[in-house]
Amino acid sequence: MHDFETIFHNPILLASLLACFSAQGLKTIIELFRNGKVDLRYLVTTGGMPSSHSALVGSLATGVGLTVGWNSPEFAIASLFAVIVMYDAAGVRQAAGAQAKILNQLLDEFFQDGHHLNQERLKELLGHTPFQVFVGLAWGVGISVLALPAF
Repeated sequence: MHDFETIFHNPILLASLLACFSAQGLKTIIELFRNGKVDLRYLVTTGGMPSSHSALVGSLATGVGLTVGWNSPEFAIASLFAVIVMYDAAGVRQAAGAQAKILNQLLDEFFQDGHHLNQERLKELLGHTPFQVFVGLAWGVGISVLALPAF
């Protein structure tokens, strides 16, 4: 049990989680200003500004670089992991969201005559624009640089 408790004393993990959760909170605040209403679904949804996945992996890689060293194998692993996650967020998931939007439009047009499809609409906000990924990355790097000394 003692080993499990030490997880919560890992400064890199704490900074990365702080970056992720604060980016999710920031999404909610941005949407409040954009739409003029609070939508708590942004606390748990994917997509949107900024990318919380990018914030998480950016903070992770930065934390590893700051604590273990920029030329360490651990930093190389964390950095490559971050690149894969960010590529997926801006590439694959963004494309899947665009496809979902088109499929939803097709279904809306096809079933205009009153027929219904017994299926939920596809989720359209899945991925991120490259800018949203970059802002998430910058957020994560900033959180690690500022928060790691505090942990």
